[in-house]
Amino acid sequence: MADFPSNVSTETSSPAYQNQAQGGNSLRGLATSASTVVDMFFFKSIPAILMMVEVFVGMLHWALIASGPHALLPAYGWVLFVAITLWLLTIILFFLILFSVLQKMPSVPWSMVVMVYHGVATVLYFTAFVANAASVDHFVFFRWYYNNLAAASFFGALTTLVYSASAFFSYLEWRGDGGNAATSTVPT
Repeated sequence: MADFPSNVSTETSSPAYQNQAQGGNSLRGLATSASTVVDMFFFKSIPAILMMVEVFVGMLHWALIASGPHALLPAYGWVLFVAITLWLLTIILFFLILFSVLQKMPSVPWSMVVMVYHGVATVLYFTAFVANAASVDHFVFFRWYYNNLAAASFFGALTTLVYSASAFFSYLEWRGDGGNAATSTVPT
């Protein structure tokens, strides 16, 4: 009987709740529930490397166009819109995957969303590349701008190829996911 008070806890609520109720730090509970995990396996994978190449080559593409007289032709407005928008979305998607944010929302079919994103990005970048390549010869007499826009056309084609490779690998990931439950179950 002498050991009874030392072995039994009579607390009815958690210490974190008591601290909050007594005016403690209310952000402590939020910080413990929000944990970030860096997915190093993704960082070393082919899709991650392709996304890093998309970001780097896409930045070169839109920087070359932005440094030229892009306001003179309306086609370059489309090219800049596509290049900058996809560049930003790719950076956001890369960090969402890297920090495992997508795994915290399992109700969304992320493999299909990533596949559709890369497919749409490939089509949009192809249209931007064609608009860029078709508008380069308007600046043939202005050698500096011509060189910038020709290099931007090359990087636009390269970025289109990288996005298409990402679309292919995300398609393979989507198909390997077992997306159709009827074909992935084996009757016993």
